[in-house]
Amino acid sequence: MQVTSRADYALRAVIEIARSEGAVTTRDRIAEEQDIPAKFLEAILGQLSRSGLLVSKRGSGGGYVLARSADEISVADVLRAVDGPLAGVRGESPEDVGYPESSETLRQVWIAVRVSLRQVLENTSIQDIERKTLPSAVRDLLAIPGAWERR
Repeated sequence: MQVTSRADYALRAVIEIARSEGAVTTRDRIAEEQDIPAKFLEAILGQLSRSGLLVSKRGSGGGYVLARSADEISVADVLRAVDGPLAGVRGESPEDVGYPESSETLRQVWIAVRVSLRQVLENTSIQDIERKTLPSAVRDLLAIPGAWERR
């Protein structure tokens, strides 16, 4: 899985807003705290607002708040809001990809990859990250020998 800059910045922005515990957070504060280019961040915040994850407040005290509590927003929600489906094959859903008979089992591999991504990303909330309390299933994966090795 390749995590785009847009996805990384979106997650960091949502985490920064969650840290504010309901207070309005400005784009400039998020950009400064998370070292994100402000113009790029503006577009990302717009996507997150349109997807229903953030509420934008206009005016002199304006900024952003979470549309629901941080424990109800998963990493997967944020990724889908800015980058679309979690796992695709050539722009299609894995179950829709056709292969010749000799390669047809590859579709099952892609579906299994999607399931494994969902297990981590849908079950890890913004609150989990903000509070540094990852779910036990995620911590278990991090403890697997070789998990921290680049391959």
